[in-house]
Order: sequence, then C-alpha cells, then structure tokens
Amino acid sequence: MDRDRRGLRLRPAHLLWAAAVAVPLGFLAVFFAWPVVALVARGFAPEGTLDLSGFTEVLSRPRTWRLVGLTLTQAALGTAFSVLLGLPLAYLLYRRSFPGRTLARGLVTVPFVLPAVVVGVAFRTLFAPGGTLGFLGLEESLAGIVVALVFFNVSVVVRTVGGLWERLDPRTEQAAASLGASPARVLRTVTLPALAPAVASAASVVFLFCATAFGVVLVLGGVRYGTVETEIWTRTTQFLDLRSASVLSVLQLVVITAALAASARARSRREAALRLVSARRTARPLSWRRAGDMAAALGGVVIVGGLLVLPLAGLVARSFREPDGSWGLGNYVALGTTGERNALVVTVWEATATSLRTALAATVLSLVVGGLVALVVSRRPRAAGARRAVGVLDGLFMLPLGVSAVTVGFGFLITLDQPVLGVDLRTSGLLVPVAQAVVAVPLVVRTVLPVLRAVDPRLREVAAVLGSDPGRVLRTVDLPIALRSLGLATGFAFAVSLGEFGATSFLARPDGATLPVVIYRLVGRPGAENYGMALAASVVLAVLTATVMMLAEQLRDERAGGEF
Repeated sequence: MDRDRRGLRLRPAHLLWAAAVAVPLGFLAVFFAWPVVALVARGFAPEGTLDLSGFTEVLSRPRTWRLVGLTLTQAALGTAFSVLLGLPLAYLLYRRSFPGRTLARGLVTVPFVLPAVVVGVAFRTLFAPGGTLGFLGLEESLAGIVVALVFFNVSVVVRTVGGLWERLDPRTEQAAASLGASPARVLRTVTLPALAPAVASAASVVFLFCATAFGVVLVLGGVRYGTVETEIWTRTTQFLDLRSASVLSVLQLVVITAALAASARARSRREAALRLVSARRTARPLSWRRAGDMAAALGGVVIVGGLLVLPLAGLVARSFREPDGSWGLGNYVALGTTGERNALVVTVWEATATSLRTALAATVLSLVVGGLVALVVSRRPRAAGARRAVGVLDGLFMLPLGVSAVTVGFGFLITLDQPVLGVDLRTSGLLVPVAQAVVAVPLVVRTVLPVLRAVDPRLREVAAVLGSDPGRVLRTVDLPIALRSLGLATGFAFAVSLGEFGATSFLARPDGATLPVVIYRLVGRPGAENYGMALAASVVLAVLTATVMMLAEQLRDERAGGEF
C-alpha cells in the first residue's frame, strides 16, 4: 500500500516534467521542423517523387562554390577580429572597476541586438561617397561587410569571455607573478589557457552568426558580394527555384551543425571550469599607473568609439540632413506619411506600433518555451541515456539560430496555409510573433540555462526531504534564482523580435509591416525623401532596441550568468 501511495505521489511530477518537455518539442516541431522539412522536401520532390539531381546541378555550378567560399571567408574573418577586439574589452569591463562600468557594459551589448537592417543602413551611410569613411572605398566590399559583422558580434566575445574572466581565482595569476613571471607571460601561460573554453565557445557562436548573416550582407554586399544565406533568399523569392534553395539549405545546415557541435563542446568545458573557480568578485579599480590597464583603457576607447559609436553617430547625423541639403527635422516629420510616391502602405509610426505589439507577443511566447527548455536541460540525470537525451534537446533548440530565417519564413507560407488547432495564424496576426519567437527562444535558453545549472542540487534535495512536492521545489528553489536572469532574457527576446527581418519579410502583410520591413522598403525605393525617411526610421528602431537592452542590463542581477 505504501509503495502504491509513493507511486501516486510521483505521478504528478512525471506529468509535470512530461509537459515541460512536450510543450517546447511541440512548438519546435510545428513551427520550425515542419516548415523547414516541408520546404526542403518540396525542393527535392517537386513532382512528388524523390529527385536528387538538384545536388549534382547546384554543386557543379562555380557560383555555388564562390558563394560558399565568400560565406566561410567572411565568417572566419569576422570571428577572428571579433575575438581580437573582444578580449581587451572583456578585461576592461569584467576585471577592472570604474565609474560607469555598468553603462559601458550595456552600451557594448546594444550592437548585438540592433536590427540587421539598421546596421546595414548605418554602415552604408558611413562608407558611401561623401560619408565619414567614404574615402576608404569600403562600399559594397568584403572588408565593409566584415567590419559590420564585427560590430555585431564583438559583444558576444565580451560577455562570454568576461563572464568567466571575472570569476577566475586571481591567486593563480598572483602566484605566477610572485615567481617572477612578467604580466605578458602570466597572460600567455596562466590566464589565456584558463579562458580557452570561453574563447572557443564565443568563437564558435560568432562564426555561426557571421555565416548566417542576412540583412547586413543584403544591404552592404550589393550585386558583387553574396552568401549562401542571401542566395537562398534570391532563389526563393525571385526565381521560385526551391530545388536550388533546398540544396543550399542542406549545405548551410552542415556548416551550422559543425559550429553548434563545437560550441556545445566548448560550452561544456567552460561549465566544468566554472565549477572550479572562485565566485567572489575579482575586479580591481582601474589604475593609470599599470601599463596593462592603460593599454586596455585606450584600446577600449578606440574600439567602442571607432567601431561601435561612429557608425551610429553617423547614422543619427545623416538622419537630420534633409533632401535639399539643409539640416532639420524634415525626415522625422515625414515619418507620419507614406513616403515619396506612396512608397509605403502604412506610416512609419504605424509600423512602429505594430512592431512593439508583435515583439511583446513574441517575447511572452519565447519566455514560456525557452524557460521550459532551460528548466529541463538544467537537470543532470544520473542515467547516461537521460543525459544524452538532455544534450540532444539542448542542441535541437539551438538549430533555429543556424537555419536560414528565409527558409523558416517561406516554409511558414507553405505549411501553415491551413488552421493549426483551429486557429488560422495568417489572419489572426500570430504568424509573425510565432516566427520571431522561434528566433528568440535559443537566446532565452542560453541566458537562463547557466543560472539554473548553477543551482546547488542539494538545495532541491533538502526541500524534497522536508516534504516539498516537485512543484513547490520549483517555486521556492529554481524560480527565485531563475528570476535573476529574467530581465536580461526578456530584453534579449524583445530586442531580437523587434528587429527580426528575414522571416518577417515573408510573413508581414503590407498593412501590417514591421519597422525593419518598412526601412528596407524605403531603402529600395528611389527618391531622396524615401532614403531620408529610412535613416530617420533606423534611428527610431535603434533607440527602441538600445533602450530595451539598457533597461534589461540595469535590471539584471549581478549574480546572474548567461551565455551572452
């Protein structure tokens, strides 16, 4: 009888964990796997029968391998420079303390969540003839694209490496210094080897983001420079060549899977290292008497000012330049119109309101799904099979970061033309928020998961021994600790949803266009007034995303970790 009662008490826990697994998996299956597989299958079986001749045809084209080469080259260069510039900033922001450090951390994070269209327009303005850096000839060049990618991803290196660096026990470095090692040798032989897992994890994630960049390449690459991602968009939207797009999607997926595997391996090594280091704060006051501090501070000013602030400052300045060459608020006043020759169906302010509503819905959805995934994956089962299953689940929810948003968006149009659970997503207004949530969920997982994994399992065991049921353990142990990262996760989800362009460009109706879609349409339409409106609208979107991330950074608990 007692055994039966114990079994009855276990059933609610089993149902709770089953639901925590089933809901995210159902979301991933319906809104990611199904659209992607359907699009790929339609390309490989156009007449209902399997036809793999597309592989031979696409892979035999010189253009395909040129695009693959450009994709890998820009990803490798973007990763290398992001790491080189990110390490000094990580040291400055996480190992040294100075007034305004929290503000500086938030400022460095902002570029990562800025919409790709905004970044593309900012650098296009900077590199154009007559722009601040127009004399460098970087317009429609590989170098210009790489600079923009570094602008995007240097914060990933700063946050990932800095999060580990500030928790490294300084006594090892102090011991090496007391034995006569110079600061450079301490850095080379002690600090960098300890940081290697975090550097490898950051590099693999940055490579993933650079290889799948879409909006930046679309705006800055012109007709000379394209990638696998932009080619998928071109083949899908302009030629309806689903077979070629499917082959390219498979090629991209192979590269992304390799990057995700490297990231997962490096991340596991990083988590193992974190269990060995001191948790006390190691930041010391910044001193101009130390040569290393002086070099890091000067380098940080140059990097932040030249790489991060200059493009945005140039964008803001040009937004006040009116079509007749004078300075004023004309471009911002025009945001209440539909542009020159009615280039838009809705005004920019109406598109802004749509973006905010859509991002709010996407944020709620991604927090629910991502929170459940983080909760399940944070557990460390004793059985080897269960541990492998948890690892597979973690990897599955990273895939949306690597699969083309164009593929996902077009797959939505193919598969979700019928009601899902009695709801027609195309007319309900939920299609765009769902697509944006698919992109935001991995970032929520990567922000919340390290915090949950840092929970001492003995806390849960003590609560259970004292009679708490699994639901109460979650409420009293896991939830309060997870709330430390909730502000940052919300900021990431909202900002990313606000600026998502790839899938939204397929799904948003003209009368329900979001702000990134409107900006891209204005850039592509002739007329100085339209381009001026695009600049002003880009500033509006940049201010919105920056405000969200700065608030999230202020609300973040200093004890909260996170992948980014």
